[in-house]
Parts: sequence; structure tokens; C-alpha cells
Amino acid sequence: MDRKIVYVYLLDGLSDWELGYVLPELKSGQCFKKGVSPYTIKTVSLNKNTVITMGGLSIIPDMTLDEIDYTQAALLLLPGSYDWLKSDHSIILSKVKEFLNKNIPVGAICAATIALAKAGILNNFVHTSNDLDFLKQVCPEYTGEKNYRKEPSVSDRNLITAGGTAPVEFAREILKKLDVINEEVLDTWYKLYKTQDAQYYFKLMQMLSA
Repeated sequence: MDRKIVYVYLLDGLSDWELGYVLPELKSGQCFKKGVSPYTIKTVSLNKNTVITMGGLSIIPDMTLDEIDYTQAALLLLPGSYDWLKSDHSIILSKVKEFLNKNIPVGAICAATIALAKAGILNNFVHTSNDLDFLKQVCPEYTGEKNYRKEPSVSDRNLITAGGTAPVEFAREILKKLDVINEEVLDTWYKLYKTQDAQYYFKLMQMLSA
């Protein structure tokens, strides 16, 4: 089955930059392997009320959580936000478990990983977050320390986690998991955004035109 919908969970105060690298690649498909089509991006939330991002953008969700179609879902993305620590997001956390149980990848970055820790989800996956000590401090119920890795982004089975300062690594792990970009192309793409060295731009353009 060709699953082509990427669901993005919206919540107030979401950190705009944390999905800033992965979404354009998924939507455009500009670096994808030949014959692989881009994804459709659908935003989902608890309701269809306008969400205000940390950067002040107003976004009206495409749909509510109960409209998610698992048969078409390729990925669920959970951006960071202080709202994870202030509001009840139990419904999306139950959806996360469904995604994982159905073997559909989930990507969580920054404070979204804290919510997963509180829900007990991280206990069963190798993972990362913003900081282990902070994670333990705000999540007394968290027991997954043995699975914590002090790395920018970690992928284990169908769960990809990252700290809030690692949007490029987060994007790389997601693109790798979806297997839509040639390994050498993805490595060059990563070096371009990580080093800002123009040589990688020209190398990437050459690869994509070959």
C-alpha cells in the first residue's frame, strides 16, 4: 500500500523551526529518488480552532484527530511547544500508540519527547530529548534512562526523537526512515545545511540533475 499522507499535530506555541527542514523535503520531493512521489501534508489538532505558533503564524488545522486515516498515513510529526507541559494532550498520545502499534513512523522533537516520556512511550524505545536530567526532573514517572542516548536525534524502529536544537538531524533521520532519498544524496543534503558550505549545494544540484 502506498501511504502518502504525513500528519502534523498542531498545538499552540509550536516551535516553527523544528519542522522547517523536514516538511519542505517531504512536500516537494525535490531530493527524492526517481519515481518516488512527494507526500501530502495534513495538519491535525484537537479541534479546528486556529493555532498560533511560537513565531506568531496563524494556522487553521485541516482536520481533527478522529479524521486520521491510518490506511493512508506514512508518518506522524509532533513538534515541540511549551503547551505540551501545560495542557492535556492525552488524545494525541493515544494516537501515537496506535501509529506505533500499526508500524507507522512517529517523529517527536523537543517538548513532544517529554509528553511521550510522561505517557510511558519512551521507556520501550531507544531515544533522546533535550536533556536527560531535565527529562527526569519533569517526568518522575519516566523509567527509560537506560534507553536514553545523548545524541541530536535517535531512530529506533518506528520512533524518531530529537532535541529542539537538532531540526536538521531530525529531518535526516525521518528521511532515512522513510527511505525516499538516496543515501549519498541525503548525506550531501545534511552536510549542506549543517556546514553552510556552498560546495555541498553544487554537489547536491549535480546529483539531482544526473
